[in-house]
Amino acid sequence: MRTITFNELWRIKDSLPDGSMHRLADELNLDVDTVRNFFGGHNFKIGKSVGIHLEPGPDGGLVMIDDTTVLDAALRILDETVEQKEG
Repeated sequence: MRTITFNELWRIKDSLPDGSMHRLADELNLDVDTVRNFFGGHNFKIGKSVGIHLEPGPDGGLVMIDDTTVLDAALRILDETVEQKEG
């Protein structure tokens, strides 16, 4: 389990390059709405719950993440983006 603030999770989502939600969905064999739900979306008709728990508080509150697979993949994409810009 990992705990971050909602605003930090939102910053990660906003920093991802265009098309990343679809890329994450394809790589992780998930529906794109499930990936969006991980980052705060609410489409549960198509997407599924993703094992995050929200607690109110400062900086958007806390997000407790049961399974960090989506977050880890998103951070890897951000690292790739930084490497491409630098290299």
